[in-house]
Amino acid sequence: MPEPTPAPHSAPTPGTAPEPPPAAPALGEVLEVLQELHPERWAQPWDAVGLVCGDPTRTVRRVLLAVDPVEAVVDEALDADADLLLVHHPLLLRPVSSVAATTAKGRVVHRLVEAGCALYVAHTNADAAAPGVSDALARVLDLDGLVPLEPLAAEPGRPELGIGRVGTLPAPERLADFADRVAQALPATEQGVRVAGDLDALVQRVAVCGGSGDSLFAQVRASGADVYVTADLRHHPASEARESAGFGAGSGAAGTPHLVDVAHWASEWPWLAGCADRLVTALAARGRTVDAHVSTTRTDPWALRVPSRGE
Repeated sequence: MPEPTPAPHSAPTPGTAPEPPPAAPALGEVLEVLQELHPERWAQPWDAVGLVCGDPTRTVRRVLLAVDPVEAVVDEALDADADLLLVHHPLLLRPVSSVAATTAKGRVVHRLVEAGCALYVAHTNADAAAPGVSDALARVLDLDGLVPLEPLAAEPGRPELGIGRVGTLPAPERLADFADRVAQALPATEQGVRVAGDLDALVQRVAVCGGSGDSLFAQVRASGADVYVTADLRHHPASEARESAGFGAGSGAAGTPHLVDVAHWASEWPWLAGCADRLVTALAARGRTVDAHVSTTRTDPWALRVPSRGE
């Protein structure tokens, strides 16, 4: 592969000083931008978002974005000399009385603090944002005309905000083909993609929710979606949803919504790239520059799927 050609540098006009390059921001300024992109007030009351550790006066030159604040991601952040690790899932969702390095989570905090790397969480506030986590999932599936599945009632006048999204495919397609579309659009996991419904049924109106979404079946039915894409579908909610669909249609397989279940991590990973771009762009508008990169570490916890007998 040939060496890249250096970009040409324009000579300064005689008598004028060249403009200084954009400066790296302090963490505090990065936090201001993150508040603009997805304010913490949009988070659910039970959530734990915002700055976990870090000094707002420290300079941020490199940011790593990831879904999970696990040990392998910390390794990646420190190897990259990142000044900020921006994650989707909270490290300390439940209150703790200690972050001693004698626990796995305490060790994460210690390693980041000792390396001078801040940790910031954007969770349900990023879910509710527009664009947010479910927007990204919808976009990689080529959905258009997006509206929230559950609007954010706390923000009147912002109808685009909320949890989940509903949109339409360019044209109807078989459920089996749509499931293949989902599998091709998302990063690979051992779980893959699970489908419930009539594989030959045509679907076009699609509801999605990045992360665990089996609490939203009422909203999905009200949306008129033909199929629902989400993660962590448990046996009883999924079974009841399909039975209810079949009750209305007269057949256990014919009714809608059909279900497409994907791995939790895979459903939220597409958001990272867009968040990185928005962060860099917003800081550039302030005359600041950072390098932002998406983690390449797969943090889906499952390592192997053994096929059922006869599969």
